[in-house]
Amino acid sequence: MKTRIYSVLLLIFIISISASLNAQDAESWKTEKGFALVFGLSQPIALNGFNAEINYIHNRYIFGYSHGVSLDFGTDLVPDYLEDQGVIAHMPFSAGFGIGYRLYEWLNLRIEPKWHRFDFYYIDEAQISDNRITSDANNISIGIGLYGLFKPFSNLDNALQGITIAPSLRFWPTIISDFEGRAYSYQNKFTDQTEEIKTPHTGINFTPFILNISVGYSFRMRN
Repeated sequence: MKTRIYSVLLLIFIISISASLNAQDAESWKTEKGFALVFGLSQPIALNGFNAEINYIHNRYIFGYSHGVSLDFGTDLVPDYLEDQGVIAHMPFSAGFGIGYRLYEWLNLRIEPKWHRFDFYYIDEAQISDNRITSDANNISIGIGLYGLFKPFSNLDNALQGITIAPSLRFWPTIISDFEGRAYSYQNKFTDQTEEIKTPHTGINFTPFILNISVGYSFRMRN
């Protein structure tokens, strides 16, 4: 499942960027002002959750805020060592902002601090506070992101022109964690041994690399 998810998202990412490269690159985008509201696809498809992102575009700069809720990392989406322990993860929220520079109309590079919270549970147990293996585990990541902002119908003079596809490739390493020593030790009731949960990064399989596609709508402001 991990391979299928990454393959589909990577294919959409490549198609979107390729289409953007063929789009007309007018100089007017350098003085553009507007908003873009987009919604991530990997969160509902792979993680049974939701993510929304709002971006403000001001000339060649872009400012964004994103918020994800109720993201589930099941056995296919956690590292093998956690699967062996019979442990899955739930992320109640993931939130943060980004400040970026537009390299082209359709491509921008951002610096992004983010705050993520993880809860860990045994497989097939109800996700309630009494069943948590750990209390709230807060992680802070600071990373970079390469974002596309492709409007396939921008040349049309109707409501379709605002439709937006936003592929992204991000590197979000965890730099601060509630886990002392970068791991949490506990007595696993399935293995009957002392096990460790290592400080997670935010991506699928708890790597710092995140590939996603978002879709939404852009609103251009008058200069």
